[in-house]
Amino acid sequence: MTVQIPGPVGVRSAIVLDRQLPAGLAANAAAVLALTLGALEPDLPGPDVPDAAGEVHPGLFPTGLPVLAAAAGDLAPLRARALRAGVRVVDLPAVGQQTTDYEAFCAAVAATAAADLAYAGVLLHGPARAVRSLTGGLPLLR
Repeated sequence: MTVQIPGPVGVRSAIVLDRQLPAGLAANAAAVLALTLGALEPDLPGPDVPDAAGEVHPGLFPTGLPVLAAAAGDLAPLRARALRAGVRVVDLPAVGQQTTDYEAFCAAVAATAAADLAYAGVLLHGPARAVRSLTGGLPLLR
């Protein structure tokens, strides 16, 4: 069976999280970032996959999505470098994990100068060479 992988060739994505996040918050941050990218890039998932019994499973992200670790203080500069390099950035300000009220989250971000925002994580999506250049020295989150 030949499967056509959707999306542009030469594109890469990577999630970079604050390495100090507890496991539950790290899982939440990765999920929020990936879900947001999926909403912004709806053609990313591969085609649905039937199993041997004919049951169909939804297509998944076919190119891999590494979850990497960095110091919390390195996330804002990484975000800035990625934007300068023309890489799409999805970010999760740390305040997003301090409330379950989206309006309160929006108000907190709106009241914070861009230079003062701290991040739980960032997702980079763009030219593979640029994303690798930005993330190549980072370890996998463990």
